[in-house]
Amino acid sequence: MFRFSAGWGAAAALAAGCLPLCPAPAAAQDAPEPAPPPAPDPFAEIDAPLDPSAPLDPMPDIGVDWPEMEGQDSAIPEAPQAGVADAASERLYAIDLAGLETELEQALRPRFDALSTLAQNRDDPANAAQIDRRAREDADLLAELLRSRGYYDALVQPRVEAPVSAGGPVRVTLEAEPGPLYRFADVRLPGLDEAGADAAALRDAFGVRAQDPVDAGKVTEGEAALRTELGRRGYAFADVGELDVAVDHEARTAVLTLPVEPNGARAFGRIIVEGRPLFSAGHIQTIARFDPGQGYTAAMVEDLRRALIATGLVSSVAIRPVESADRKTVDLAVALEPAPMRTIAGEAGYGTGEGIRVEASWQHRNLIPPEGAVTFRGVAGTREQLVGAVLRRNNFLRRDQVLTAQIAASHVDRPGFEARSFFLAGALERQTNIIWQKKWTWSVGGELIASDERDVRLDTGTTRSRTFFIGALPATLSYDGSNDLLDPTEGFRLSGRFSPEASFQGSPFGYSRAQIDATFYQPVTDTVTIAGRTRLGTIFGASRDRIAPSRRFYAGGGGSVRGYGFQRLGPRDPVFDDPIGGRSLAEFSIEARVRWGDWGFVPFLDAGNIYTSPLPEIDDLRFGAGLGLRYHTRFGPIRVDVGTPLDRRSGDDRIAVYVSLGQAF
Repeated sequence: MFRFSAGWGAAAALAAGCLPLCPAPAAAQDAPEPAPPPAPDPFAEIDAPLDPSAPLDPMPDIGVDWPEMEGQDSAIPEAPQAGVADAASERLYAIDLAGLETELEQALRPRFDALSTLAQNRDDPANAAQIDRRAREDADLLAELLRSRGYYDALVQPRVEAPVSAGGPVRVTLEAEPGPLYRFADVRLPGLDEAGADAAALRDAFGVRAQDPVDAGKVTEGEAALRTELGRRGYAFADVGELDVAVDHEARTAVLTLPVEPNGARAFGRIIVEGRPLFSAGHIQTIARFDPGQGYTAAMVEDLRRALIATGLVSSVAIRPVESADRKTVDLAVALEPAPMRTIAGEAGYGTGEGIRVEASWQHRNLIPPEGAVTFRGVAGTREQLVGAVLRRNNFLRRDQVLTAQIAASHVDRPGFEARSFFLAGALERQTNIIWQKKWTWSVGGELIASDERDVRLDTGTTRSRTFFIGALPATLSYDGSNDLLDPTEGFRLSGRFSPEASFQGSPFGYSRAQIDATFYQPVTDTVTIAGRTRLGTIFGASRDRIAPSRRFYAGGGGSVRGYGFQRLGPRDPVFDDPIGGRSLAEFSIEARVRWGDWGFVPFLDAGNIYTSPLPEIDDLRFGAGLGLRYHTRFGPIRVDVGTPLDRRSGDDRIAVYVSLGQAF
């Protein structure tokens, strides 16, 4: 019998066994030997006097002639061996596994290919000595993998055969004899019954039972699953002991023993902050998805750890379960290591019609604790300038809820209007992020805007300036069924926005803005994704002319209908041929995202238009087409799109170029 403990991960330990000790056969005896003569006195020669002048005795005849160095040793005949005729020549080779059933070979092949010396170097020619050495190493590897699957008597013999045709590859075959499959005679989990009603579920989680194959991988997976299930069921201080497997080679069976001490299920208790208290215990409890008294689960502790890291305010998190005095609850000792709090960021972009746009910001992510990030930002561009500040309080009152307040002063010079505005807004939203990409998100808020805007009167063709005071209550609801926040390749997204607004210009009046966005992503192959987008919008309750130019709909540009200048679609004024905006819009896009490594190419077709009526007219669309280039980075793709209008009007450029970060949609 062979026994090992705690060495289950090493297949070599599984392969070890006791070799049979076979005594050498005794020599045959036909007749008793005569009694030997009495031995001479060994000291007689020593005691005799020496004559220093006497000659030496002749050397005895050893009876073995000196070998002839030029001749061939006939005592060790050369055995014929299959292989490459020219041992120094280098050739490619092919690898075969023989002697394995199809199901067993399919199970072993991925692991074998990942570790095989032959497979890792198969594209490089090798000489006979290299191929032979690799074949022997891989024979040992395959035997080890077979033993890890329960085939303890497995034998593997490498065979190297010369090429079938001149210049062809050498064929390397690993001949395997798996032998019988060893099975567990018994699986023992002593101490597990202390878990009471949970014992059966915990045993099922382990998964390995009597008569199962002695499979090292299954046992390792079962042990990990048992630990996970203990944590999931509240056994915070459970102790899983040392694994012991005793293999009986005669019976071709094994007995597995894994001691388990559940030590009782617990509930969550207090949160204790250790070290430098970046957050209070109360705020950490707000971030946690569990309440005191709720059943303990290790998954909830890991969720809290990830959520604390996601705040961006900590560089490391250590959470240590601490048993309470009553031995019924688990307190969590949380130690946080603060991360750098300040960030300087910048971005730049260019678009035909938009010109150059550069934005820079400075942020302190915990200026107003807890998690009160203050950002000062500025925009400098050929058509936009802005200075502003934003306060963003993450995890406000509850997990993933954000309170935002912002103030800004801006100047924008669009093709259809020019506006100098002062903006004050606040919002409460449920956020999504890269770590937890949520299905449903929402936001509600309020806006106060004072804006001095210049546009053209259509009836006279003259330029006018008007001052608007606008109050709005925007709300959005979004569903994200895609597989990636920045670069989706599968799924769809839906978003709706509704904003009732009151405008004070001359006399007060009200209107409402509504917009629906839908996108889909459909993979065709591993490297090709078809993506589509639809956007529909309407403004009802007031005429186009009474609505502030900055609050109307516009279309055209890199995030709209590519091929056209920024906001150049839709009706235009008769004097300056500038867009005047509208009360409804319709946009459609479809593109094929083809990726090769870090690079991608995107042919696209866009369509859309702006309308003065509150409902869009789908039969009056304008089309643009082009080709995009993508370079994929860890923070998202860098996008360069080149488009051309297919329904070009007077004043439209033949080519439009857009540079930005992220996909177009």
